[in-house]
Amino acid sequence: MLPLPHPSGRPGALMQAEMAEQPDRLASLLARRAQVGAQVRALAGAGLAGTVLVARGSSDNAATCGAYMLEMATRRPVASSSPSVHLLYRAGVDFSGYLLIAVSQSGQTPEITEVVEAARSRGARAIAITNDPSSPLAVAAHLVVDLGAGQELAVPATKTVTAQLAAFAVVAQALGDIGLTDRAAAALPAQVAGLLADPGPAEDLAQWLAGADRLATVARGLLYGAAAEVALKVEETTSLFSTAFSAADLRHGPIAAASLGLPVLALAHPGPALADVVEVAEELRHRGARVRRAGPLEPSDLPWPDGPEVLAPVLAVVRGQQLALSLARRLGRDPDSPPGLSKVTPT
Repeated sequence: MLPLPHPSGRPGALMQAEMAEQPDRLASLLARRAQVGAQVRALAGAGLAGTVLVARGSSDNAATCGAYMLEMATRRPVASSSPSVHLLYRAGVDFSGYLLIAVSQSGQTPEITEVVEAARSRGARAIAITNDPSSPLAVAAHLVVDLGAGQELAVPATKTVTAQLAAFAVVAQALGDIGLTDRAAAALPAQVAGLLADPGPAEDLAQWLAGADRLATVARGLLYGAAAEVALKVEETTSLFSTAFSAADLRHGPIAAASLGLPVLALAHPGPALADVVEVAEELRHRGARVRRAGPLEPSDLPWPDGPEVLAPVLAVVRGQQLALSLARRLGRDPDSPPGLSKVTPT
């Protein structure tokens, strides 16, 4: 479905309106965490061998964050499955003992549904994380985690992505303690509302990026998927070439690009990965990169509140949405309907 023009006529009005829904949508989803958790535990059962994730686009970025959460929660391996293995190469993979989690905002991407059907036929216990509980993907799975985000019309996914990140936290917490406490869950919607009421830092970063032809985002651990989502959001709304790097992978060659004055946004949150990201950001700066820092740091160009690291990806992605929206408007683009993109990509 193509986005409908907003009555205000301002570019990005739909995207901004859907971003504004996020506190209420997150509160509603997190209020169901006990029910969802019980269903997940019942499906996972005993003897879990591991978890396999399948997704594309923004959903895949959410799944990257989810992989960290699930591996820490289950103490079992988590892998990202390539649809091509099943649908092009017809490998006939044995999923006995595995939990399969398929992620799709619309639930309409054919290859994701086909992977679930193939995996179920070979022993997988399948969960669909989707915004449409009647979609083909939902029908194919054993269990549906309904995002409940409401219809999303702007092409860039916003409220559905943060809901996916929260859903992964809920699913992982059901399988092992990752720090999603009642207090943290209750605080998140207000924290997101506070960020949305404070667009100034993102607008300042948009001004910094306005003349750039590329952007690199850098993170590690739980924020790596969020860094990828921030890069994707900027890229799809502005056509600015953007890519994400793990702080560790960056040192294996790509760091050489820093000498060309590369704009870098480093995302970090208090936790085991913080020191490494701060260190690589300083190394990038010394090599000539133009570095800005995001997170509850001192100083920070794009701050968000401190709290459990497991929920930091939600806060980071909201800040990334603000940056993408502001930069698109500054560049005279309409982020609601980027050229050549559609809401559902039928791969």
